[in-house]
Amino acid sequence: MLVLSRKKGESVIIQDSIEVTILGVEGDTVRIGISAPKHVDIFRKEVYLTIQESNRESAAPDPLSIKNLFEHFRQTEEN
Repeated sequence: MLVLSRKKGESVIIQDSIEVTILGVEGDTVRIGISAPKHVDIFRKEVYLTIQESNRESAAPDPLSIKNLFEHFRQTEEN
C-alpha cells in the first residue's frame, strides 16, 4: 500500500486517467473526489465486497438443483 499525505485541494493521479482529489477533512471523515473514465467502475469497498459475494453465490451451483438434474436425466434414460 502506498501511503501519501495530501492537503485539501491536492490530488493524486493513477495511471494517467484517474484523479483523486481531497475535497475536505472534517474530524475523522475525508471527502474525496474521483475523476475517472466512464468504463472504470468505482465502488465503496463495502458495496464492492457485497457485489463480489452476490456474484459468487450466483455462480455457485445449488447442490439440490444438480441432484434434481441428475435424477431427471436418470429417469429420462430409464424411459
